[in-house]
Amino acid sequence: MPPIQTDRLVLNELTADDAGFILELLNEPSFIDNIGDRGVRDLDGAVRYILDGPVQSYARNGYGLWRVDLRDSGEAIGMCGLLKRDTLPDPDLGYAFLPRHWSRGYAVESGTAVLQHARDALALPRVLAITDPDNQSSIKVLQRLGLRFERMVRIGEEDLRLFSTEPGE
Repeated sequence: MPPIQTDRLVLNELTADDAGFILELLNEPSFIDNIGDRGVRDLDGAVRYILDGPVQSYARNGYGLWRVDLRDSGEAIGMCGLLKRDTLPDPDLGYAFLPRHWSRGYAVESGTAVLQHARDALALPRVLAITDPDNQSSIKVLQRLGLRFERMVRIGEEDLRLFSTEPGE
């Protein structure tokens, strides 16, 4: 897939070469608290996470989580993209950024680009998002992206807020 570009960001598919960045991101306390502990503790684990998750999703679904880079410097600052979960009827938007890059509008900017790609290139009629009910920062991002709270859902052991771009049936 060609990169998705915005004014300040470039979104690219993750590759095994991104293992160091993924190792750092997935072990941030904020990632573990808000998204979950993926059990990635070394570079080999990060490579497995990339190959078994995003790379398989690109091949199977035509989308996945993309690395978000600053356009000017090329620095990897987070990931944003679409996930297909067995527990949800439609793809959902996911994102995570290194804390040193929070509060700069990158989640909204990359999320807007991903939603536009979902609509225009992938022709997806509806995109979902889930978040912890207490994660006010993420809720604000989803609202700024135009997603609306639909209902509470239980996924595994967690009760989560479900947002959508279009009302469900």
